[in-house]
Amino acid sequence: MPVLQLRRSESSLRAEMPEERARAAPFLKWVGGKTTLLAELLRHVPPRATLRRYHEPFVGGGALFFAVAPRRAVLSDNNAELVHCYGQVRDDVHGVLDALARHVYEKAHYQNIRALDPLHLPPAARAARFIYLNKTCFNGLWRVNRAGRFNVPIGRYTNPRFHDPSALIAASQALKGVEIVHAPFEAALVRAAAGDFVYLDPPYDPVSATSSFASYTADGFTWDDQKRLARACIALNRRGVRFLLSNSATERVRELYRGFEQRTVRAPRFINSKAESRGRVAELLVFNA
Repeated sequence: MPVLQLRRSESSLRAEMPEERARAAPFLKWVGGKTTLLAELLRHVPPRATLRRYHEPFVGGGALFFAVAPRRAVLSDNNAELVHCYGQVRDDVHGVLDALARHVYEKAHYQNIRALDPLHLPPAARAARFIYLNKTCFNGLWRVNRAGRFNVPIGRYTNPRFHDPSALIAASQALKGVEIVHAPFEAALVRAAAGDFVYLDPPYDPVSATSSFASYTADGFTWDDQKRLARACIALNRRGVRFLLSNSATERVRELYRGFEQRTVRAPRFINSKAESRGRVAELLVFNA
C-alpha cells in the first residue's frame, strides 16, 4: 500500500519547534499501552542526547515516545484513523477540541457517531470522533470488522474525559516537528539508519485462542506478519539500527527472535471479560544492544 505522510513545510516546522517539548502523556487509551512498563522500556533507550532519530511504527498510545521526548521522531501506524488523529492533534488541536466539545456521553449519541463514515467528516471532526469513541467505548478497544468499520459497543463509565484541553495541548506541543506517517511497518522502517532507535510494539502473538486483539485494521495482524516483522528486525540489526521490541512471551516468539537478546517482564493485564483472568502476565522484550 502507498505511504501517506502528514507533513508540514520544513520552514513552518522550524519556526514552531520549541527547544524542549512540553511534558506530555498519551491522550488515547490503547490495548497493550506501555505506561506501566515505561521504567523497564527506558532501560533500553539510548540517551536522548545521542539519539539521532526515534522511530515507532506501531505507535498506538505512544507512551514511550512521550516519555523519551526525542528531538527527531517518525511515528507511524497502519491504522489510518489513528494516524489522522495524531496529525490533527499536532496541527489543529484547537479545532479538535472544539469538535470534541460537541460530543456527549450518551448511548444514542455514541451509536450515531460510531455509524458515521469518518472520511465524510471535516479533518478536525474526524479526529475528534476517533478520540470520543476511544474514550467512551468498551475498555478503549479499537476493533474494526472486515469492512474496516469500528464495531465496539459503548463502555460503562461514570464521567469519561474525552474533552481534555490540557492533555491534548501538551500532546500537540510534543508532536511539533514530528513526522507522522500512515504506512505498514516495513515501509516505515526503510529510512531507519545507523544511530537511530526503533521501538516496535506490534499486536501481540495471542497466548490463547480467545486472547487475540489484532483487529486494529481490517486485515488484522497474522503470524505471517509476525515473521515478516522478525525479518525486518534482522535487517535493522544489519544496518546498525538499535531496536527494542515488545511481544507476548510465547515459545514461538522466543524462537522467532532467538538471535537477539531477550528479557521477560511482568505487565498488568486489564482487558479480559473474566476478572480472575486479569493480573500480571509475562511479556517479552527483544533488543540488539
